[in-house]
Amino acid sequence: MLEHVYERVSMARYLGPVVIATDDQRICDEARRFGARVKMTREDHASGTDRVAEVASAFEDVDLVVNIQGDEPLIDPNAIDAAVLPLLEERAIPMGTLKKRIEDPREISDPNVVKVVTDRFENAICFSRATIPYLRDPSGSEVVARFKHIGLYIYRRNFLLRYPGLVVGPLERAEQLEQMRALENGFKIRVVETDYESLGVDTPEDLERVRGLIEAGAAAVRRQEADALANG
Repeated sequence: MLEHVYERVSMARYLGPVVIATDDQRICDEARRFGARVKMTREDHASGTDRVAEVASAFEDVDLVVNIQGDEPLIDPNAIDAAVLPLLEERAIPMGTLKKRIEDPREISDPNVVKVVTDRFENAICFSRATIPYLRDPSGSEVVARFKHIGLYIYRRNFLLRYPGLVVGPLERAEQLEQMRALENGFKIRVVETDYESLGVDTPEDLERVRGLIEAGAAAVRRQEADALANG
């Protein structure tokens, strides 16, 4: 799974060196087996952002740092590029992420699906496991789209290095959402809409589902190659 993530991430246009950050020697050994660059980190980090900040401190010539979860083997390289682009264009933006329009009504009330609301400039107002925005009059004519958060982050390096020292506020503690630390300390997060449907692997069932999708994709490629040879 990690190798799939590494290969997909390496396809993004706007990324430089890809580094796997871990505190687990088994993951480190496996990453080195398929040729990835690895950095071992401390074991006491409270969040993935804190871990990435430790690694980023060693790369002084880097302006932007992208944090991608290691459990998304179908991550879309185009979604990564879309999230990075605003920070390339506007140096005042300290942090960026992604959102996806919710299409399955069951996700609206699912606390495992983090929702996000943004202002008219596409900066995050709030992230929550609760249903936001709440429709006080669901029978009204106003149609409000709901979006879920896709857990991919882009940071300006100087902001990222400050991140572990920022005050952990009550919303971050209550929701257990690390991105709330930026908002609670007055920093903006630019949120880009994407069609990418995040498929993280958290359970054995998730793993089987992703395996099926990868095998189906590989079979489709083989059919296309066979058709191309036949037509050639």
